[in-house]
Amino acid sequence: MTTHPRTTTASHSPSPASRPARTEVDAQWPEAHEAEPQWPITTWQGWQHFATTPPPTPPKPGTPPRSPEERLAYHSAFVTVRTSAIDTLARQVRTLMLLGRHQQTTARPSLIVTGPAAAGKTTALLEVGRTYHLAHTRKNPAPHSRAHHQVPVAYLLVPPGATAKTLATEFARYLGIPVTTRMTQAQITSAVCHTYTQAGVRLVLIDEIHRLNPRTTTGAEAADLLKDLTERIKATFVYTGIDVAATPLFAGVRGAQLAGRASLITCGPLPARHGTRRPFPDLITDMEAALDLQQHTSGTLRRHASYLHQRTAGRIGSLARLVRQAAITAICDGTERITKKSLEAIQLDHLAEEARRPRTRRPAQTA
Repeated sequence: MTTHPRTTTASHSPSPASRPARTEVDAQWPEAHEAEPQWPITTWQGWQHFATTPPPTPPKPGTPPRSPEERLAYHSAFVTVRTSAIDTLARQVRTLMLLGRHQQTTARPSLIVTGPAAAGKTTALLEVGRTYHLAHTRKNPAPHSRAHHQVPVAYLLVPPGATAKTLATEFARYLGIPVTTRMTQAQITSAVCHTYTQAGVRLVLIDEIHRLNPRTTTGAEAADLLKDLTERIKATFVYTGIDVAATPLFAGVRGAQLAGRASLITCGPLPARHGTRRPFPDLITDMEAALDLQQHTSGTLRRHASYLHQRTAGRIGSLARLVRQAAITAICDGTERITKKSLEAIQLDHLAEEARRPRTRRPAQTA
């Protein structure tokens, strides 16, 4: 996500002549403010910036080559490859929003995206949220007389050890609703429901739902709050979490209520082959086509599809990190290409590294 440039006074800004030139080594080390977001995405300002900023695009044929710094920034953000999981989620969300559009008496149907870590759940959630945000604002342009933007989408995280009050406060923080320590949870909730309704929020995206544990007193109260919000805010709620079906989220009476209202979509690792299709190699092809390296040979990564599948266990998040990190390394060391040797040299996330280690069978004990 691109940050807004900072403003400085003339007295603190060195002239171009006095400013030291950056060397190639300097260019490999990002300045502290370059990756610092002005607003987190869990605030309206941050979401608005994320949704309306054009995503990174691959280099176009015939255009001048980009500088090393530009290409480092590009591979740091990189493209979002459209996957079947994103398409499925988009269809389901669109259907549920239509289904619950005129529902008045009970909570609207919701959706839970589940699966293992690094399977692309959050990426799919954000991409669907961005698509709906842009479609809604195009279809419903704000009148010129309105000083504020439309707020069709809200995105927030379930805080660790969430209580009803801390969760309600997260909802309030997204729209900048003032909250004081003296306010009760009921007061915060009323302010949230009123403001979200006035702002026209139609899609609420809640990440890290696996942090909620209805078996505890505070977790049960937080789960009750979510149920209350789904009934009072005229929006479709979509949740994501790690292996939700295996957590206490669906246990007990509260879990049964949630399970009875929420559809479950599993976002798992991509198989190397599915019938006549090759989902994982196709994903590699799309990622490789988006690279901006001067010496890379097209098709190299696809030829190593089996190795990459074994290395990442088919997880989209792990594959994206591996490819991006290899591309950045190739720019920094000047090789400008990705090879199996350069991929081997990268230390990937612990989950992927553990998955690739051969499991040794413990020797049988003798009497």
